[in-house]
Formats: sequence, structure tokens, C-alpha cells
Amino acid sequence: STEDDLRRLARSRSLPVFVGILLGVLGALVAQNLMPDRRELTSPVEHVVAASDPLFFHTMDGLFGSNVSDGNRIETLLNGDEIYPAMLAAVEAAERTITFETYIYWRGAIAEDFADALAGRAEAGVEVKVLLDWQGSVPMDRAIRDRMEAAGVQVVRFRPVHWYNLDRINNRTHRKLLVVDGRVGFTGGVGIGDEWLGDARHPGEWRETHYRVTGPVVAGLQEAFADNWVEATGEVLKGAGFFPGLDRQPDGVRAHMTKSSAGGRNTMHLMMMTAIASAERHVRIGTPYFVPDDVAKHQLIAARQRGVEVDVLVPGAHMSKAFIRNASRHFWGDMLEAGVRIHEYQPTFYHPKVVIVDDAWVTIGSANFDERAFRLNDEANLGVFDAGFAREQAAIFDADLDRARQITLAEWESRPLRQRITDWAWSWLRAQL
Repeated sequence: STEDDLRRLARSRSLPVFVGILLGVLGALVAQNLMPDRRELTSPVEHVVAASDPLFFHTMDGLFGSNVSDGNRIETLLNGDEIYPAMLAAVEAAERTITFETYIYWRGAIAEDFADALAGRAEAGVEVKVLLDWQGSVPMDRAIRDRMEAAGVQVVRFRPVHWYNLDRINNRTHRKLLVVDGRVGFTGGVGIGDEWLGDARHPGEWRETHYRVTGPVVAGLQEAFADNWVEATGEVLKGAGFFPGLDRQPDGVRAHMTKSSAGGRNTMHLMMMTAIASAERHVRIGTPYFVPDDVAKHQLIAARQRGVEVDVLVPGAHMSKAFIRNASRHFWGDMLEAGVRIHEYQPTFYHPKVVIVDDAWVTIGSANFDERAFRLNDEANLGVFDAGFAREQAAIFDADLDRARQITLAEWESRPLRQRITDWAWSWLRAQL
């Protein structure tokens, strides 16, 4: 009939319109996730105060350190052989609460060990809360999660994908925090995966640094966890089990926690640029992912122009994401020409995250030296104002340099054409890597 013909014609015309609308919505969501977040800094921070000057502490305290405290003890743990036993011992000694947040929780022996330890404390009556980034924990065996939940562990995925948050799928939590009874904390670069086991003796054992923390600043680690936990669950952590009174540790150091969240101020970026601007002698940067934005690149060049030594230590051929190495390498020319020394670690994948300014200040924690850490991820870093701690970290950094190979400007300029093209192509995704 004529009426049926009209209906079929309407449907045939509406389908392309519907497909067009759907593609438009999907395109908008992709653009929303790929578009770089706003940048608060448009040029390098000027050198005004030296890191060794007491005014530097007051500057960092005023800008980024609302929880600055004295009397903190920070123990450095090198590689899985030291990191995992210390973390598991703390978990097994828990009496009231455990809060654990991590980007990576994969599968394997160490994943099983942590699941057993956390489940065991939950069965003993300890309140155990585990926050896993949805994206970073995709490889996790479901059986591991089921075992923890069956024991009473609260296991929550951070920002799982739903239709109503597709515009934030690119904003992850990269924080790495373990706090036991509100008194003992851990932070640094380690994830939960067998790749971190061992002592960095070969490519199957990744190089890592993590830290055990006691003292008042542990409340800052707990607050960073609580910040993501309330977003994920709506639960506000409170009470002495999570926030007990914390005594200063004898011979402790001055420290503070800096955290950044996607959509907020570029706190991590601002903090690192301000610190590098304070350098007068030496900046050391250890990071697995070195993809600086233009401001960070020129901040390092400005340091060189006023006579500061700059050493950057990154992975070499043993790299978890080779395309990031490509993107990073594209931007090295101006820095190498200015005298920035870039070194590639040889024995295995290098994963520590540390920035050391002179013998005065160090930042440690989850943040890499890249745009994702500066603008897209939720990160948490511990800043330490102590010459002794800075010298200890510098010694570890220098020992790693002994196992690295320096890249010269001549070598960079003589890269094969195919490598140059590959580096250039990946560099276009710098803001997302």
C-alpha cells in the first residue's frame, strides 16, 4: 500500500541519519579523550630561589605542601627482592586496616602472594580495601579477585567503563600506595607482577625502587588513597584505624605529599618545574617514560644555560612500550645540543621514578616525566627536603648510570631514516603516551 511504502521510505532515510549521529557521538568521545588537557604553564619557571635556600622549602610548602612535616623515616627498597618482602611483611602485621591502591595488578606468583596475604588479614578481622585501576588491572586473573572478595577484602575497580563516563576513559589512577594501620606506608614505582621479581640481574627482572615510610607524612599517603576511594565508592575513610596520631621518628626527614588529579590543577607538572628551576648544580631524572612537553624540555635547557648539570636516565632496548621510546627520542635533539646528558639503561627495563635536585630535594612516587603524568593521570609523589636522603638517592642513580650508555648528539643525528620517521610518527601522540 501507499502507506506502507511511505513507512519503508522513512525508515530507509532515517538509518543513515542514525548512523551519522552515532558516528558523530563516537567521534566526539574519541576527540574528548585524545585532546590534551589544559596547560597552566606556557613557559619555564624562572630561577629565583636555590633548592639549598630555606626559602625554597617555604615556596614549595606554600605552593604544593599543605601536609609538610618533620620527623619522617624513609627506607629505600631496591628491586623485587627487597620491595615485595617488606610490603608483604607489613600486610601480614596489620592489626586494623590496610589500604592498597595500584595501577598494575597482573597475574603470576607475586599476584597470588599478595592476594593470599590480603585475604588472610581480612579473614582475621582487618579492614582491607584494595583499589585497582580498571585499565591497569585488565590482565588480573578473576580467580585472584574472587579469592580476596570471598575473604572479605573490598576490591574496587577505579573508573570502569560505563556509557556515562566514556569521556574520562583516558584518565586513570597511576598512584601506587600501600598504608597499613595508618602508620606504615609504601610508595614508589612497583606494580604487582612477576616482572618485578628478582634483583634486576637480566631482562626478566625489572629494575625498580620503592620506599617504606613512617612518620607524620604517612597521613598524606592515606589521604591520597582516600581521595580516590571516595570517588570510586562514595565512602569517606575516617577514624583512628585510618588516621591515627602519628609520632615523629628519631632522626627523621622533612617531607610532604603532592597529589594530582585529572581535571584539576597540573600540580605534578607545576611542582617538578618549580623544583628544576631551583637547581644550581645538578638535576638527575630517572624515569621509564621520558616524553616531556615543550615547557619541561625548555625547563631542562634553561637549567643547562645557567650551568646546571642535567642527567636523564631512561630504559634502553629493554622497554615495556617501544613506541614510547620512539616518541621520546624524537624530542632529544634540542636537549642534547644544550648539553643535557641522556643515558639508556642496559641490563633490563628501568622503571624507577625519581627527580633529584642538587643535594637538597628529591621527589619519589608514581609520576613519570611525561605528559600523561603531568596532565592525564591521578598521581601521588613524596617530596623530601633532606641533604642526606638526596645524596643516598644520587648514589643509587649514579650506580645505575654505570650500567647505562650515554647517547651523544652525533649518534642521535645519525639515526637511520626509518627510525627517524618512526620516531616522528609516534611523537604526534606525545600527549597521550
